[in-house]
Amino acid sequence: MKFVDIITSAIANSFRSKLRTGLTVIAIFIGAFTLTITSGIGTGVTSYINSQVSAIGAADVLTVSKTDDAAATESDGPAAYDPEKATTISLGNGSRPGSTIQALTDADLDTIKATSGILGVDPAVQVTPDFIEYDGSGKFELTVNAPATLTTADLAAGAQLDNESATDQLLLPTTYLDALGFSTPESAIGQTVSIGITDFAGTPQQVPATIVGVQNETILGAGAGLNQPLTDRLHDVELAGTPAGAPQSYASATARFDLDASDEEIVAIKADLADQGYASQTVADQIGSFETVINVIIGVLNAFAVIALIAAGFGIINTLLMSVQERTREIGLMKAMGMNGGRVYALFSTEAVFIGFLGSALGALVAVGVGSVISNILATTVFENLPGLQVVQFAPSSIAIIIGVVMLIAFLAGTLPARAAARQNPIDALRYE
Repeated sequence: MKFVDIITSAIANSFRSKLRTGLTVIAIFIGAFTLTITSGIGTGVTSYINSQVSAIGAADVLTVSKTDDAAATESDGPAAYDPEKATTISLGNGSRPGSTIQALTDADLDTIKATSGILGVDPAVQVTPDFIEYDGSGKFELTVNAPATLTTADLAAGAQLDNESATDQLLLPTTYLDALGFSTPESAIGQTVSIGITDFAGTPQQVPATIVGVQNETILGAGAGLNQPLTDRLHDVELAGTPAGAPQSYASATARFDLDASDEEIVAIKADLADQGYASQTVADQIGSFETVINVIIGVLNAFAVIALIAAGFGIINTLLMSVQERTREIGLMKAMGMNGGRVYALFSTEAVFIGFLGSALGALVAVGVGSVISNILATTVFENLPGLQVVQFAPSSIAIIIGVVMLIAFLAGTLPARAAARQNPIDALRYE
């Protein structure tokens, strides 16, 4: 019997007992469907996180902060008071929001800048404007998206912020358009708005800013984006009236290094900073934190799918063992006519693989259809404020791997029945009733 004949016979034999084969295929279908959907969710969410989070900073930037010693003080009691240690309130930056953290001072910035491999350092300042106003349309509260100076925004219109420009530039969120009287994102580009802010003495001030772009809402947080010159100007206004000699402190800073630096050189810079008491993260580190969480969730979901596939594997064993028993005389006849044990083994193994392929292919195909429909519905309803987010995305390579893995499981499950068929004694098999 040729290989093509084995495949043809295996496919035909699989449908001898349509109900039994159908139930086994359904079990495989459920496992393959679940694996494909969870894989698609992992691909979709990871892709969106990469596109959003990778915009924070640049490939040549480290986010640097003081090493947190909170864990030590919680376990060993309060630390001794250090009058030289500055603190500030965290607005995020990896610490608990609203918690008091060690702050960077001007001396810290000088120390970081002097670290080998660091080309420059800029403190991260947080400004708190009171309102935004355009052409008498009314005053509205203004929320600032702090990372915007280091972010490549998802634009609805206009251009990105230019931190080297002498112009005070603003990225306006799409949610502000109607309130300020703009009919379209394009109509806001180039317009000048007033930003209200209060100085240290409590005196209200207004700073003009030019809208250079309109950005869609993202997972990086709602709020307007300010370029570095505008941030510095607002920060200077807030500090106006501060007593002379008052120390400045910052929650974090951005340190630039050579864009062509190797992984080993970046690790060395981070280690050097750590030895001096500073924690530092690259963009890749920040993305990795998100991906770790996503991978754990997807891994748990995949575990349930694997359990379903293992159950389906026992279904394949049961289906083929019963098939071997029902076809005992047929097997004896094939062997009596010269078919060797290897080809009998190949015949039943091929049946197992075909059942696995049928269930996994159907499961993957339905999962792609259902997942795509659900993803499109969610994109236009629940996640309409997050343009570009497709919760479920399917990579052809992942689908091929899933089908391949299921077929391998089916082959392994069919090994026992196939060996039982291959070892049949032709004389005993022909006598079987």
